[in-house]
Amino acid sequence: MAEPARAPAGRRDSIRKTLLIYLGALSLIGAALLFLAARSYGRAAADRSYDHLLIASALSIADSVALVDGQWQVDLPYAALDLLAMAPEDRVFYRVSSREGQAITGYADLPAPPSPPRDGQPRLFDAMYRGENTRFVAVSRWVAGPAAQGQAIVQVGQTRRAREALADDMVLRALVAIVALSLAALALVWIGVYRALRPLQRLERELSERDPSDLRPVAREVPAELDQTVESLNRFMARLAASNETLRAFMGEAAHQMRTPLAALRAQAQLALDEDDPAEQRRSLETIERNASHMSRLLNQLLSDASAIHRSHLQQFETVDLAELLHQAIFEAVPQSGPRPDLHLALTSEALRVRGDALLLREAIKNLIDNALKHGRAPLQIALTAAGEGAAAPTAVLTIADHGPGIAPADAQTVFERFARGRDAAAGGAGLGLAIVKRIVESHGGAIDLSNRVGGGLVVTLRLPRAAV
Repeated sequence: MAEPARAPAGRRDSIRKTLLIYLGALSLIGAALLFLAARSYGRAAADRSYDHLLIASALSIADSVALVDGQWQVDLPYAALDLLAMAPEDRVFYRVSSREGQAITGYADLPAPPSPPRDGQPRLFDAMYRGENTRFVAVSRWVAGPAAQGQAIVQVGQTRRAREALADDMVLRALVAIVALSLAALALVWIGVYRALRPLQRLERELSERDPSDLRPVAREVPAELDQTVESLNRFMARLAASNETLRAFMGEAAHQMRTPLAALRAQAQLALDEDDPAEQRRSLETIERNASHMSRLLNQLLSDASAIHRSHLQQFETVDLAELLHQAIFEAVPQSGPRPDLHLALTSEALRVRGDALLLREAIKNLIDNALKHGRAPLQIALTAAGEGAAAPTAVLTIADHGPGIAPADAQTVFERFARGRDAAAGGAGLGLAIVKRIVESHGGAIDLSNRVGGGLVVTLRLPRAAV
């Protein structure tokens, strides 16, 4: 058996690959965001820690500033600077100046704060000093002496080496945790994708291990997301099983029905060849012609039945005019030469449209007309009516009546079976006509009824859903 065609490997989409890409990308984006947040938090935490020491040192120096006889005096507490000496790799700078900018002590060239500090509110800022990024704090203090008062500004700066080292250490520790968490998340994503797709692999394995003729529904439990897929698959296999069963039955019945007429035809031909009397040969040839005509009708009905089976499964329906189909069926079914039957056609003035296959519906009507012509007594009268049931009923009704012998109550249902014929049916039929009609009508969502008319004759009623206008 030939392998089914597969799409080129480069063009096929993989659910596993798609899930891994998106979930992996989500994990990596989350890791990157966590890293940025950890770095921001590490720098802020390092700044807060060292800023407390910087502010404490500046306030300690500010407390040592005094105004004596109009002169500024600073008794620099070296313990204040010792607080900052805990970071030996950093350099510390300080300056004490008056409000007017006069340097009292310290480094006179320290960069000024962006705005003058307010009394009691330290002003923190970063600036470059002597080629290094330095963190500064500026505090102001009003100092009053016996004869005068003034405002002193204390500014203390510290390079950022220790801060950055502390921040880098915190970020490094967080990065180790983030990497470990990301690897764990990726592992869980891989395991989750594998477990999520495992039911598909089991389903694929179960289907691949089945015999081609095994069309049983899939009974394996699947995740909720696959319920619709499995239900659709089961419905498809049910339709396929029904189609295969119908095809097998059709093949068997067709072989059985054709075998007997062929054997009889061959035997009759052999008798004709062995016969010397021209009259007997003619009778044999007439018998061969009748059998050949019977086989031709049987073959045509078998082909019609096969077409009805196939097109009923396709259900390629469209809106068709029932009155137009009636005229077409009458033209094709009623003989155009020889004695023509007396035919009465009554149609409603209302347009009747149905959703269906025009070829199948026309074939069904032709079979009913052919039955009426074949089994009705002369003079043949056929009544065709089409009308909507009720003022707004969505049903089209088609009635075909003849003046034949009717049908026995015991045969009312069996005549719809394939190759089944009524006990009073005329010779020459194959028993497929009503079976084909029933199959076609039911595939269109309609119904067929048989009844006997008063005074003799058979009434066939078809009911088909009308198409929405």
